[in-house]
Amino acid sequence: MTDSAKTALTSCIEDAESSYEFMLAYAAQGRDSEGGGGPGLSIRDELSRLSNALGEIEEKFRSAAQDTAVIDAGKFETMVSILSQDAVKAQAAVDLVLSLPSIGSQIVDNLNASIHLRTLLTTIFLIDEALNSYQ
Repeated sequence: MTDSAKTALTSCIEDAESSYEFMLAYAAQGRDSEGGGGPGLSIRDELSRLSNALGEIEEKFRSAAQDTAVIDAGKFETMVSILSQDAVKAQAAVDLVLSLPSIGSQIVDNLNASIHLRTLLTTIFLIDEALNSYQ
């Protein structure tokens, strides 16, 4: 896999993972609404970053795999197709929350618990680990 494809994929995965970690911390704060936070990224910034990563994740995995000699490309393709479906579902949930006039901890806690988001993250880590085993 080329260095640029690996870097792009790693960045996309890190965006998704760090946004999720931020969301976990935000949900634990018990906020009724967003705002009043300190310096740094807001929940809305993090959710936007996550939505962008989810919109690109399939393409990044496909690009990374093009240069990798995957022994069973059919099985890899099947999992990337599943990832794509998971990303669409998780992105829809994230975008719904982003559309709200204010984002409180409870809705972020519900988003964190969403099976769509959890499934997506697990699938990302599974495919990434499988892809790394071919290097």
